[in-house]
Amino acid sequence: MITIENKGEESMNILMVLSNPFTHDPRVYNEAKSLVNAKHKVTVLAWDKKKEHPSREVKDGIQIARSYNTKFMDLIPYDIFRMHLWWNKGYGDALQLHEENPFNVVHCHDFSALPIGIKLKKNLDVRLVYDAHEIWGYMVAKDLPKWWANYYFRKEKKLIRYVNKIIGAEDKYANYFNSITNDKLTTILNCKHLVSRDYIPPDNESFILLYIGSLSPTRFLLDLADIVKGLDGVKCIIGGIGRTRYVEKLKQKCDETDNIKFIGTVPPHKVVPMTQKCDAVVNMITVKNVNTRIATTNKQFEAMVCGRPIICTNGTRSGEITRDEDCGLVVDYTKEALSEAIVKLRDSPELCEKLGRNALKAAINKYNWEIEEKKLIKLYDTVKIAK
Repeated sequence: MITIENKGEESMNILMVLSNPFTHDPRVYNEAKSLVNAKHKVTVLAWDKKKEHPSREVKDGIQIARSYNTKFMDLIPYDIFRMHLWWNKGYGDALQLHEENPFNVVHCHDFSALPIGIKLKKNLDVRLVYDAHEIWGYMVAKDLPKWWANYYFRKEKKLIRYVNKIIGAEDKYANYFNSITNDKLTTILNCKHLVSRDYIPPDNESFILLYIGSLSPTRFLLDLADIVKGLDGVKCIIGGIGRTRYVEKLKQKCDETDNIKFIGTVPPHKVVPMTQKCDAVVNMITVKNVNTRIATTNKQFEAMVCGRPIICTNGTRSGEITRDEDCGLVVDYTKEALSEAIVKLRDSPELCEKLGRNALKAAINKYNWEIEEKKLIKLYDTVKIAK
């Protein structure tokens, strides 16, 4: 069997496929790096839609090959349309990689990469791992008509029968996948590596709030800026990536406020150190979309390993975990509720320390990448014999 220690057993050549350029995807990096550490060879085929990054590079032992748009694809107005063309382009790029160094496992990250994996499995007789970061149909339902989202639900149900192993980023995904397949879901959470087993208190003159992640209207960030603007003794740092129009609007609002700093894109390796330096993490997410209700977030686990309290939304999976572990405050998705939570933490260092210590304890006992890594390696122990 293949183990993390690698006691001489046969390794695998794994091709991971994903529909982003692989510059800010901590889940994919952690999984790929863990497999490399287990002496497997991992190549990530990443879709670089804007051709902004090198076509080939190596990062921490992970081989990266980027797939670019054709000229015709660049004429298509939206990525959701381009994706269907990329399924053919990405498949061709994957075949070229296979000719250079044949792979025996394809690991598809999200439904947006799955059709490529299906074609490779059929034509090359490789094993296929499907890694659902989210439930795709629920995710697109917030932007697309219901009939369109249903198309993806039907297509996923049709394709999943070709998959050898299914990974989900959250236990709550099990109900959905149990409805479309008899295969068991293995949950690999987006947990982070433990930083320290000792609680380290923050040392700030002002109360520092932090949000680094997806910059979108569903994250309550414009409202957060309005709230912080009127609070004494509070500073806020906001960073991440998102759609250009929204990001520009958010940046403008932050720039108009003395106690909010907008820092834009943050390299993944800097997120946890920045979280360690803050007093609390904000993680407000809308409950209107099923996907955002049932999914955990990177913010949750970053706050935990740093021993920092988090503010989450009622009715979300993150809120449920926060309440279960008593590691933050769970509030309604309103300005008034968020403002009250910030003030409560600002005015009570004792409460912040209690919640922070609980967060770190939860990370040490249950929510860390070291635990999730073992689950991933165990799954790959069985991939080569999957039928």
